[in-house]
Amino acid sequence: MRARGARIAAYAVLAVLGGAVAVAGSLVQAGWFPLGLLLALGGSVALFHGGARLTGTRVGAAAPAAGWTLVVLLLTASRPEGDFLFGTGTGTYFFLLGGMLAAVICATVTPSGQFPPAGTTGPADLVKGR
Repeated sequence: MRARGARIAAYAVLAVLGGAVAVAGSLVQAGWFPLGLLLALGGSVALFHGGARLTGTRVGAAAPAAGWTLVVLLLTASRPEGDFLFGTGTGTYFFLLGGMLAAVICATVTPSGQFPPAGTTGPADLVKGR
């Protein structure tokens, strides 16, 4: 039961981190175009894949992806004053669509429970039974 609670807490932390990466990425991608866009997408991919590796499940990639997507969609909405965070440009669309595509890829490609056990260095160790 403890492991289940720890895993749920990890998912919650990953979702919050996904939101933080979304805010940081939305500011960086427009400020330092085109390298900022690559940095923002790289950070998103690292979080999604890292969450899957940390938990060993596909939900580990989906939890930060859900937090990322929720925050990005909230940031794209315009306010009554007419202000909005995202401008209209190709970099913005690459960030939005690229981040969502990366989330889907990381959540589907990551094999559930197929990570090598801790302490192994590669496939040769698994074959030898180390």
